[in-house]
Amino acid sequence: MVADARAELVDEPVQRGSAAAALAALRPYQWTKNLLVFAGIVFAAKLGDPWRWAEAIACFAAYCAASSAAYLVNDVRDREADRAHPVKRFRPVASGDLSPYAAYRLSFVLFAGAFAIAAVLGPSSLGLLAVFVAAQLAYTLGLKHLVLVDVLLIAGLFVVRATAGAVAVDVTISPWLLLCTGLLALFLALGKRKAELVLVELQQTAGRKVLEGYSLASVDQLITVVAGATIVAYALYTFTARDSTTLMITIPYVVFGVFRYILLLDRRSGVEEPDHVLVTDLPILGAVSAWVITCAAVLVLG
Repeated sequence: MVADARAELVDEPVQRGSAAAALAALRPYQWTKNLLVFAGIVFAAKLGDPWRWAEAIACFAAYCAASSAAYLVNDVRDREADRAHPVKRFRPVASGDLSPYAAYRLSFVLFAGAFAIAAVLGPSSLGLLAVFVAAQLAYTLGLKHLVLVDVLLIAGLFVVRATAGAVAVDVTISPWLLLCTGLLALFLALGKRKAELVLVELQQTAGRKVLEGYSLASVDQLITVVAGATIVAYALYTFTARDSTTLMITIPYVVFGVFRYILLLDRRSGVEEPDHVLVTDLPILGAVSAWVITCAAVLVLG
């Protein structure tokens, strides 16, 4: 199984046209991260307000544009290193399907569009987007090479997304929910580092520079600590929920999802991208679906 996975990683990429290359460089599969901006309107139980939905969708579009713009900048800066990587060499800029000039030009357009949308949503939304973009660029320009700072910054970006969504629709979001968001993002970021470490070991190639400061043993310990903290924080959130403590019935879904993900990291030997696992593993998808349906029922009926 591992051998097959390794073989898939070295398949030659299909030549892409300029439009297809540009779309691939935007990493639309990563836009699922920005769904967090809808947490505010959902957990504030404002699902029947069409104007707030319009604001939330606009916020989602802004963060998708800003995220893609940051990915383009990152890919241009890392194109030489990516060409030596068994997976990242297929990225449009690294493979030569998209020129650095075209990537920078597209990133400028996306950044401008994102800030234009945020400006319409209000000064606070504009400020949060500026923080998000600054953090993304700081990560690209050097912070991603600092051990622990890299994963903590990734977690912080998720917290900004959740906060921005609440600010855009003018609702209050629980500090506990923001804490859960940050911890879960940190858990997933550490999982990705573990996957990268195993991939480097399997491929016998150099990985990203920051991996030199991590080891499988240390990352496993960190994952265990953060997983426990995530579950406890979520449990405390449900116990103190302002509208309904009935949310505590969703705790088993979170526990199952976290445990299942840890098992998959070991079972699949880190070959598969962790974020890909999250959207392809049927048990995890089932747990997430059950969590969403149950939360929606509790919040709406409550």
